[in-house]
Amino acid sequence: MLDALFGRKKTVMPTPDRALPGRDTPMPGVPEAHFVNGHPLKGPWPEGMEVAYFGLGCFWGAERKFWQTEGVYSTAVGYQAGLTPNPTYHEVCTGQTGHNEVVLVVFDPQKVSYARLLAVFFESHDPTQGMRQGNDVGTQYRSGIYTTSPAQAREAEAARAAYAKRLADAGFGSVTTEIVEAPAFYYAEEYHQQYLAKNPGGYCGLGGTGVSCPVGVLENP
Repeated sequence: MLDALFGRKKTVMPTPDRALPGRDTPMPGVPEAHFVNGHPLKGPWPEGMEVAYFGLGCFWGAERKFWQTEGVYSTAVGYQAGLTPNPTYHEVCTGQTGHNEVVLVVFDPQKVSYARLLAVFFESHDPTQGMRQGNDVGTQYRSGIYTTSPAQAREAEAARAAYAKRLADAGFGSVTTEIVEAPAFYYAEEYHQQYLAKNPGGYCGLGGTGVSCPVGVLENP
């Protein structure tokens, strides 16, 4: 997963005229079931479930953080917030698609709140690093929250502001997390799905700041 394996490190988003063209067909061979819990990897989801999307560096370790969270029904990894339709992993690694490596999180709000998922997100990486996480450098490793409702957007904005204050108090720089309405999500290749469950000794470059994130900051300002 180290970006250095794929040539130059790309840290600038491509312009539409320079983005790779992509394709009309979705990724083939995406598994039907989650390798860890057997739940569907694609919808439709059971009634009452909600969906969230998070980008926090290499999606191998990021996905594990969420499938291990109580109340999460299913997870999958893919590409989001870029320009190229239905990209491949190698295309994303060139930096010419603009996509982020993202985790799709399907959760039961009766068992885990979106605020708790935001805390998992912020505490599992360093959101002050811009287009990188540790040794993983490039636009695909940026910090991002892709919201599926106005309520999610409000909570995400409030959590980012509250966490930014705590990080600043701890001596960290400015938070670079982008928060945008969720664009199209493209499933990644089969071998990326639940990668660290299939390869327990596999690479995981995630590392948090050690600073706790406030939970439920909208309800408890």
